[in-house]
Amino acid sequence: MNPEITQPRTSARQFAVQLSATRRGARLARLLATEQLRSWGLPLEDAAHVVAELASNATTHGRVPGRDFRLTLTVTATDTLRIEVTDARGDRLPTAQAAPGDGESGRGLLLVDALADRWGVTPGPVPCKTVWAEMGL
Repeated sequence: MNPEITQPRTSARQFAVQLSATRRGARLARLLATEQLRSWGLPLEDAAHVVAELASNATTHGRVPGRDFRLTLTVTATDTLRIEVTDARGDRLPTAQAAPGDGESGRGLLLVDALADRWGVTPGPVPCKTVWAEMGL
């Protein structure tokens, strides 16, 4: 049997993990993402910031007691890193807006907007939503 015929050709790589919707889970998301990107030989810093912001939002604004969030990293054949964070609050859609005054929070999606090539929200499956960001490599 010829493995070139039977094995599909794909250069996409994927990593996914389900984590508790807590501050510890958000911190672990960043650490795991950093290690995964390092193992793939990819740039870490900007992607780690995006993961941290999306995971933090999932644990702060998308948290439902007893429900986890999911982090997925995908590198596509077109050399794009897609970061997805799925939480259990599909009814609360994020928006990038400046925080009033000198507040310490409220600017996370502005950072995501600045670091990512594009980002958005995909609703569902009910009751969830996925906030995603894509970055060229």
